[in-house]
Amino acid sequence: MRTTVDELLGLRAGVCQDFAHLAIAVLRSLGVPARYVSGYIETVPPPGKEKLEGSDASHAWVSALAPDGTWIDIDPTNGQFADSRYLVTAWGRDFGDVSPLRGIVETEGPARS
Repeated sequence: MRTTVDELLGLRAGVCQDFAHLAIAVLRSLGVPARYVSGYIETVPPPGKEKLEGSDASHAWVSALAPDGTWIDIDPTNGQFADSRYLVTAWGRDFGDVSPLRGIVETEGPARS
């Protein structure tokens, strides 16, 4: 199911994919190149800190292109910059480009996937 922007703004709640898409739309509307990032967050929080949202499943955040040509990763779900705890699996224009549940796996074994 897809959450619309109106629903997201009205509810002021959503999942990481929703927040990433909204952040990308805002950045692009300001002329800042932005991309969707799919991956994982390390699940062990530092002592005394709570687990980050999305840390027990795949997670999504955004990358924005800075004027110097570097990409800056931002996690709008958790309100912070991504750091070494974030593991990237793919970049794309949006979720449709990086869906982790599509594709074909080929192996040397007797089983087919």
